[in-house]
Amino acid sequence: MPGRTSAPYGRPSWRYARAVAAAVIAAAALIAAANAVPARATDTPQLSTGAERVGK
Repeated sequence: MPGRTSAPYGRPSWRYARAVAAAVIAAAALIAAANAVPARATDTPQLSTGAERVGK
């Protein structure tokens, strides 16, 4: 096809820019979601397994 001078699906640079922008927004959303609620330590005491009393 010697007569074709443009890309068949429009401007590819616009598509790549949209894909990069979507990837940046998705990564920012994942980082924000991971840091939104920090994990809490529980206040329950550790249960004894009996291994601590073996040598006493």
